[in-house]
Amino acid sequence: MPCPSNETNIERDLTFHLARVAEEAAVASARTMGQGDRKQSDHAAVQAMRQAFETVPIAGNIVIGEGERDEAPMLYIGERVGAPPPEDGADFPRVDIAVDPLEGTNLCATGTANAIAVLAASEPGGLLHAPDCYMEKIIAGPACRGALDLDVPVSQNLKSIARRLDRDVTDLTVIVLDRPRHHQLIEDIRREGARIRLIGDGDLSAAIAVAVRGNGVHAVMGIGGAPEGVLAAAAMRCLHGEMLGRLVLDTPELEERAARMGIKNPQRIYTAGDLAPGSHIAFVATGVTDGALLRGVRFFGEGHRTHTLLMTSGNNSVRFIDTVHMNRKPGPRGVRLY
Repeated sequence: MPCPSNETNIERDLTFHLARVAEEAAVASARTMGQGDRKQSDHAAVQAMRQAFETVPIAGNIVIGEGERDEAPMLYIGERVGAPPPEDGADFPRVDIAVDPLEGTNLCATGTANAIAVLAASEPGGLLHAPDCYMEKIIAGPACRGALDLDVPVSQNLKSIARRLDRDVTDLTVIVLDRPRHHQLIEDIRREGARIRLIGDGDLSAAIAVAVRGNGVHAVMGIGGAPEGVLAAAAMRCLHGEMLGRLVLDTPELEERAARMGIKNPQRIYTAGDLAPGSHIAFVATGVTDGALLRGVRFFGEGHRTHTLLMTSGNNSVRFIDTVHMNRKPGPRGVRLY
């Protein structure tokens, strides 16, 4: 029997499989929440996500993962994931996958808000194979498409965002990672009168929040991880948000590594469409700890409850899935959903 098109597989047939993969990673890491061991939290998420992929009917290729093969025993770049091939000789759809099994390892380890388990999937070639380096980023909502520029002063970008949102610069709230490298950026934003929300980790969840109306934040600025930038771009493709990014290749070793990955122009400014050029993209995030968009995993006597965001680019759908997972039959008083 011929295999259906990638559009059918990724955006229809596979989305709930992918949601379950993210949920398994979120639950596993949530069991370590607050125990102060970020490596343990990350390891639990990676193991659970890798195991969950073994039941998904795909021929998956990890293009954004936990690092190179020698650095990461599982979910490394280039690793093949998916269920064993069917006995009838049919082919599973080929899918490129970007994962962050636990975005915000420190957030989970300390029980802080906005830790999430994340993955994105596309047809082959639909997600940039980015090196594990830093990336300059500026991200805003759909109204700001075509209004951003990485090479102009911060003040100009703030004025452009304010103009597109029909408000004053002083009404804007910008999310910035609280890092020493952002000292000048923070000063520049404050000088213009915009408000700043500093975060310790989790610039990916911040990017999603910016593109969803009603969260009270209007832009993300600064330097974060390039792998997270590709995942953010996949989300922006589904949400029609605006994003610009440029790789920070500040050593000869990084330049050589990027060249081996096919990146010819190290100064190139990427849009969301460049970072996630796929025609059929699915993006999934499950809350680990409570956050602005997603509830964290909640455990109760008979099981647990998860809250998942599922988006696709083809039909522009955004679903919030609130699921109760029963591990055993409830007692005589019924199920408690908390």
